[in-house]
Amino acid sequence: MAERSCFRVQARSPRSAARTGVLRTASGEVPTPVFMPVGTLGVVKLLEPSDLEALGVRMLLSNAYHLYLRPGVEVVEAAGGLHRFMSWPHPILTDSGGFQVFSLAPFRRITPQGVEFRSHLDGSLHLWTPEKVMEVQAKLGADVIVPLDVCLPYPATREEAREAARLTGEWLRRSLAWRANADPCEGNRRQLIFGIIQGGMWADLRRACAQEVAGFPVDGFAVGGLSVGEPRALTWEMVAALKEVLPPGCPVYLMGVGAPADMVEAVRLGVDMMDSVYPTRMGRHGVALTAMGRLQVKNASLARDHRPLEEGCDCPTCARYSRAYIRHLFAAGESLGGRLVSVHNVRFLTRLAEELRRRIPAGEEVGLTFPDEKEG
Repeated sequence: MAERSCFRVQARSPRSAARTGVLRTASGEVPTPVFMPVGTLGVVKLLEPSDLEALGVRMLLSNAYHLYLRPGVEVVEAAGGLHRFMSWPHPILTDSGGFQVFSLAPFRRITPQGVEFRSHLDGSLHLWTPEKVMEVQAKLGADVIVPLDVCLPYPATREEAREAARLTGEWLRRSLAWRANADPCEGNRRQLIFGIIQGGMWADLRRACAQEVAGFPVDGFAVGGLSVGEPRALTWEMVAALKEVLPPGCPVYLMGVGAPADMVEAVRLGVDMMDSVYPTRMGRHGVALTAMGRLQVKNASLARDHRPLEEGCDCPTCARYSRAYIRHLFAAGESLGGRLVSVHNVRFLTRLAEELRRRIPAGEEVGLTFPDEKEG
């Protein structure tokens, strides 16, 4: 199958399935591989949009489920859409909220129409249908949207995985039908839609789901239902199983991946886009990402360490502040500490994506190693 019109592969690695490319969206082009920080509620925690621009971030992810509940789609729509509401003019991808809805197992039930759930904020009852999810994302105005899917916990039975894949395919069909019949002024026709691939931890179910999704007029593929507690080796087995099934000229988005070693392995297997709260969550807990492993900034041993978080890093934090000072901020309970480490961590991952984009066209090995479980 030919490339999708929204995506162009620029270079392929001779050593693996890694490739570089460009994703074209209504808000601009995005070079791939790319890491997308997560701004669930229209904000990447502790960081301003101007920070993200300076750190080299090219695309963000927000969550339709959370924005639907708070502040409400009408509020965002009245502001001119999510880009204007959060003052971010660059591309945005919105997750449908399938993971969030299905993580509320005691508070939801599947119906023939979709998913009925109670809000985690106030207990109010809502019906989340494939059509409703598309309407919400059309009004938010994101550049890339994903349909409602069935995300399973780990472990799950084969029958549960088969049914999740079946429903995900059916809901994609209904989502595309809604978009085809929607009023063009909703803005949905300029949005790219990525079909989600489910199938649990069974490679044959994953491949069957991917083949079904590839038969629909989608712009790309989102690999869902992973990073839910399974062993990492199983994650990569499921991603690798899709290599011979997905059209080679289409963008592939692996949902919920952001640890450095995971990013490298995902790119090696042909993934183009990744997202995670990982860098800012680690930052708020005083964990800095470095090429030598995780640096626990709160450690007493750093009290007189006047080096930057990482030698050679070009982020504003490393240019201006020492480990000793940042440790002091955490010890004093100052929120600036979490912000400074988050700045560094986001830049660390954007630099990693930049390095991968440099190595692949040069024919270099992309298998960089990161001792994630080791303190630097």
